[in-house]
Amino acid sequence: MTSLTTTTGPTGDGPLVVNEVVGVPAGIGAEARAARADALDAWLRGIFPARAGIALVAVGGLGRRQCAPYGDLDLVLLHAGVPGIDELAASLWYPIWDAGLRLDHSVRTVPEALSVAQDDVKVALGLLDARHVAGDPDLADQLVRTAADHWRRTAVRQLPGLREITAARWETHGELAFLLEGDLKEAAGGLRDVGILRAIATAGVTDALRPAVHAAHRRLLDTRDALHQQVGRRVDRLVAQERDGVAALLGLRAAEAGGVIGDGDALLRRVAGDARTVSHALDDAWRAADRLRAGRHRTAGGRPLRRPVARDVVEQDGELVLARAAIGARPDPSLSLRVAAAAATTRLPIARATCEWLAAYCPPLPAPWPPAARAALITLLGAGPGLVPAWETCDRYGLVDGWLPEWTRLRSLPQHNPVHRFTLDRHLVQAAYEASRHTRDVDRPDLLLLGAFLHDIGKGLPGDHSTVGAPLAEAVATRIGLPDDEAALIGRLVRLHLLLPDVATRRDLSDPKTVAGVAERVGDTTTLDLLHGLVRADAAATGPAAWSDWKGRLIAELVARVRTALDTGVVPAPPAPDPALVAGPLPVVHLGEDRVSVAAADRRGLLATVAGCLALHRLEVISADAATVDGRALVQCRVQPRYGLAPDPIALRADLRRAVGGDVSVTQRLRGRALAARGQGAAPRVVWHGEAATDAVLLELRAADAAGLLYRVACALDEAGAQVRAARISTLGGDVVDAFYLVGGWPSDADRARIEAAVLAAV
Repeated sequence: MTSLTTTTGPTGDGPLVVNEVVGVPAGIGAEARAARADALDAWLRGIFPARAGIALVAVGGLGRRQCAPYGDLDLVLLHAGVPGIDELAASLWYPIWDAGLRLDHSVRTVPEALSVAQDDVKVALGLLDARHVAGDPDLADQLVRTAADHWRRTAVRQLPGLREITAARWETHGELAFLLEGDLKEAAGGLRDVGILRAIATAGVTDALRPAVHAAHRRLLDTRDALHQQVGRRVDRLVAQERDGVAALLGLRAAEAGGVIGDGDALLRRVAGDARTVSHALDDAWRAADRLRAGRHRTAGGRPLRRPVARDVVEQDGELVLARAAIGARPDPSLSLRVAAAAATTRLPIARATCEWLAAYCPPLPAPWPPAARAALITLLGAGPGLVPAWETCDRYGLVDGWLPEWTRLRSLPQHNPVHRFTLDRHLVQAAYEASRHTRDVDRPDLLLLGAFLHDIGKGLPGDHSTVGAPLAEAVATRIGLPDDEAALIGRLVRLHLLLPDVATRRDLSDPKTVAGVAERVGDTTTLDLLHGLVRADAAATGPAAWSDWKGRLIAELVARVRTALDTGVVPAPPAPDPALVAGPLPVVHLGEDRVSVAAADRRGLLATVAGCLALHRLEVISADAATVDGRALVQCRVQPRYGLAPDPIALRADLRRAVGGDVSVTQRLRGRALAARGQGAAPRVVWHGEAATDAVLLELRAADAAGLLYRVACALDEAGAQVRAARISTLGGDVVDAFYLVGGWPSDADRARIEAAVLAAV
């Protein structure tokens, strides 16, 4: 079998063909795709057996003459009941395989093909792309005409099934517009959805293939061409390591005023915009099909039935349109926002014609905004599930840019962090949606919604996004008409939106200095409650990896202690040790749902021993506290299973008892297992915080995550003579930020350097 090959021209300036046997040319763009179709057509005609009553029909990319450089061949061998068809088919398929081409094939009569299409909507869609390549043209034309006619007659009935299949595919592959590594074909808004739009348009349901969709489709095809050419094989997922190369092949260059994005990010933004265009068009098409099946609602006089839903907004045929009085009068600058708010609260789509009218005729908003516009924005942001589709619709027609000029910079901006599931703009809208779940927990729900919506507005600009974003958010709040003190509060929320999760996961919450520091920065309970709601909304909008039960409990504990300090002016005292640990014979081992507590005779290294034993049983330590009470060494850890499965409690308890009792065999197992699991990645770093604790200095380790890391570092600190009072473990994707409270000030630079070297050597 001859493999696929790539050859270059005499100047070595790029690939010319992707298959030497067939002579399939490389290249990007519509002309290159058509040239590949011509080359494949000619080669297939050359190997097609000369026999009456048979025809070769192309479907898929070859049928549409949109061949990707390394795409598959989708072929149907039609016949009119001729004998020996299996041998004829083999004589055709084997040369194709020998040429190194991937092939999806079938052998059918016209009635057989139509029967399969009647039972399988995906086959029915495929036949809409059918095109004669070789053999009997009349036989091929019979299939093409009959399949198209059958689809037009049955499409409305088959579309619900197609919609279910499409929704299942989206569930599997996600939304292309919001993915860092999306599948250009299968994800929502990808090339597969353009095929569905083409089928709906063929059925005459709606004019689904508008010029914007054609342009988006062409660019997505170009991107896939470039991806194939970059990788040298068939691949539809735009993975991170190929983005810059694909962008270069497409001639994309990116540099934006006020911030810089790479060429690969420019490609992602273009793909996101095109995917949104396709998705929005498909949403319109599904609604048109629904209306066609349901029939139009008319009055007794034959006019469309209209139902008022808000000021200047009525429902007609399941969509929102403008009231006649609003169209005839001078438009109110707040009209587009009020329509968007009505769509979000009623969960009804805005009619396309209404969006186009608003984009063309609605005047710009003055600064500051009128109260009606400000109220509509808050209603829109607090509408819950209806917010995202309403916002997306308005964004597609340019209405959002009129409300917020900053949106142009934020739109489709990738977030290169594995915990983020959305682009920046979608993350902000999603955060407002998530914040609507917590509006009853705060005194100012409007400020919570607006703070959640603006909390990451500084991303994409140089510097810390919380610091950079605070004045930007305050300026937006002022422009929409908030009083100066409320605008300043919005700026403070943006500046402090990471304070609670950072402190809760990286600092000792029992240390009075931790609580006092947060209380001083927050200032009052109103701001504290708003930050608490914002943290939960931000995490939910980020993705599942950004939140967990233990993180929620830590933040809630911090909020409760800070609230007490703000209400009373007194920092709560540290909690007393568990009475069960300070009484009874030693050692003491208690296992809870997410806690492990150990008491042993006072000695150095107990924290390291416990941490290593937990690592041996595949438990991650989230936080650890060590203390000495009446000659007893106490270690209390919050834990979670590293791989989701809880360990055997009997075996864990037995190993802990033996380990803290000094059993050498357990210690050897811990060392061997931990040393075998050292992490990889960028060079680790140590940061010292001298004023972060009441009675200790804080050593912060930033390194790649690895099993047994806490054990190794705790051993190193113990051997260096440092006593660990508490440890906080924070995992960020594949990295950790581990904070160790070392008893004493450790003011000497030489001592700090020695401890730092020991820690880095242990990593």
